[in-house]
Amino acid sequence: MPDGPGLSLTRCNVDSVRTDQLFARLDREAEPPKIEIPGMSRTRTALFGSTLAFYIAIVWAVLITSWLVALDWKVMLFRPYEQWPEVHPFLDYFVVLGQRGPTSVMVAAWLGWRSWRQHTLRPLLTLGASLLLLNVTVGSVKLGLGRLGPHYATEIGSAEMFAGGDIFPSGHTANAVVTWGILAYLATTPRARRWLSVFSALVALGVGATTVYLGTHWLSDVLLGWAAGLLILLSLPWFEPLIGRTEAWIFAVREARRARRKLGAAQPAPAGGRVSPVLFPQRHPTAPYSAQADTPPAREPVGAGSGGRSTGNARTAGHLTQRLTTGVKGVRSERTSVTPAGSRRAPHADRTGAARPGSSPRPVAGG
Repeated sequence: MPDGPGLSLTRCNVDSVRTDQLFARLDREAEPPKIEIPGMSRTRTALFGSTLAFYIAIVWAVLITSWLVALDWKVMLFRPYEQWPEVHPFLDYFVVLGQRGPTSVMVAAWLGWRSWRQHTLRPLLTLGASLLLLNVTVGSVKLGLGRLGPHYATEIGSAEMFAGGDIFPSGHTANAVVTWGILAYLATTPRARRWLSVFSALVALGVGATTVYLGTHWLSDVLLGWAAGLLILLSLPWFEPLIGRTEAWIFAVREARRARRKLGAAQPAPAGGRVSPVLFPQRHPTAPYSAQADTPPAREPVGAGSGGRSTGNARTAGHLTQRLTTGVKGVRSERTSVTPAGSRRAPHADRTGAARPGSSPRPVAGG
């Protein structure tokens, strides 16, 4: 049985109501009423100080070739990648979670969506600040100490320092701590912060252990990488004021551009388009009085009557033609006076032949 027009209209109304409800549900963002910005508390300050002491101790132990360097060589000579070869293919992919490029893109995509939904740039700016700190601190220590990796070691028992390497501390480990730990740092609820802290810790521990298993880093490299990443996360509250000022500046620049765009769109264009200066020339204040632009319309000669009007018009047209031909340089004082010619009477065809003796006939108009 075909549907009637009333039933079709009812179905359209129901579909539109369902669509509106769906979009309204998508537009509702389950975000906290106020985003709390972490501060530098006493606990965080104590953790930062202890982590910094641990960082310095690891560097000192490697520089003096202590027992930590001997442990590095024992683990390296054990060759873990030969002991459990069945997990090798999986760990080759798992270690990608510590590479800066792929992890930064994944985390930036998530934080970018959060920034768009919450109308704030703080998540993205915090990620950018943490990655900048990571590159500066870890990169400078890597290049400064110049330690060689296990595959490039030259002398058994040596610390392999200042030999042109760049593996101390482990960049994969530090990047895993910072990139995944930033999710816990930016969490908006205590429950989410706890779960994300556990997740980021497991990923960072797994990535560091994987680099030791693959033989690309010493054990001390991984220990220093964990400390380096944790120091960056613990120091982020000190950079929150700078992040807030940067966000305010970006929004101010955006609003200024929008205001200029609206002001430009609000100015109406000329109704007739752009006026050509050739059609309507403007006289310079110091230029002479132009006959083309400023000459008033020619008047009819005073002495001409109704019949001599054609004569006056012809003389005026001839005068204007001469002025336009010679140019517009003439001034008002140089204008040739128009002398009325002929009688006040209108010319008559019968009187043209009857002229006085000794007089010539009058010329026709314009002669």
